[in-house]
Amino acid sequence: MKLQVYVSEKFIKPIKLEFEKVYFPYLLINKKRYAGLYFTKPEIHDKMDCKGLETVRRDNAPLVSKLINKCLQKILIDRNPSGAVDYAKQIISDLLCNRIDISQLVITKELTREEKDYHAKMAHVILANKMKKRDPGTAPKLGDRVPYVLVSASKGTPAYEKAEDPIYVLDNNLPIDYEYYLTNQLSKPLLRIFEPILGDKAESQLLKGDHTRSRIISHSKVGALSKFITKKASCVGCKVPIANQSEALCNHCKAKESEIYMGQMESLAKLEERFGRLWTQCQRCQGSVHEEVICTSRDCPIFYIRKKTKIELSEQEKVVQRFGLPCW
Repeated sequence: MKLQVYVSEKFIKPIKLEFEKVYFPYLLINKKRYAGLYFTKPEIHDKMDCKGLETVRRDNAPLVSKLINKCLQKILIDRNPSGAVDYAKQIISDLLCNRIDISQLVITKELTREEKDYHAKMAHVILANKMKKRDPGTAPKLGDRVPYVLVSASKGTPAYEKAEDPIYVLDNNLPIDYEYYLTNQLSKPLLRIFEPILGDKAESQLLKGDHTRSRIISHSKVGALSKFITKKASCVGCKVPIANQSEALCNHCKAKESEIYMGQMESLAKLEERFGRLWTQCQRCQGSVHEEVICTSRDCPIFYIRKKTKIELSEQEKVVQRFGLPCW
């Protein structure tokens, strides 16, 4: 390198400057937080090097690392900051509309001490005690990593009380606290990398706007209010309540029964295919395609996807059964 030779000539012999690496482009946030394309030869970069950012830290949900890494790739490699902004907006919209898989929202912390030995209340410790009361046999023990997600609760509820087991959340359809993930998990890492590019407009462009206005709210099967809620059957086609629980369609939609039925069967077939692919993938992973899947590895994202797909498949089967046996 010419720069290496030039600087070495200025030094007193035998001191010599040795070329190590060049970052270009380089996003410097502060002394110990930066990202850049790492060059050791002029032809092509070796890798995208990140330090102190959420792409290399383990104390956040996987969604954070995935989002920040993709945004940095668009900014540094593709040189497309506007594309990175659009991608971040899409992920935020997907989060608020419940289109993000629960495996991307799981936070894990190691259980190193008993609750009484902690100076402050910790989410994973409180959850471990809660799980011990439900089923002592499957509850986490000292040394285990405790996976959890944050579920919705009344305003002012501390985060450690909102921590819940992901499997329990899936089984009981508990609503995720997406506002917590946006405010406490995504907002700071996003603003950290976009403020040097967008300046003061970063927060208004990323965390406010049309992409944050549409939200989906799911209803829990358990909880205090569930005891006072009466469930009624609704039309599969237009979702209006119907009096007869055994029927699938209202009087208005019965004229389109065959069309609606075929649509539901198509959805069922897609879920069956998806579950079959996941099941086969898990069988291959455990080394046998002829035995029951016994894997319970919660560190694997496929575990939660398979569990969720199984629940969705079961619900879809119930919808199809409401149509009764086909009359030929």
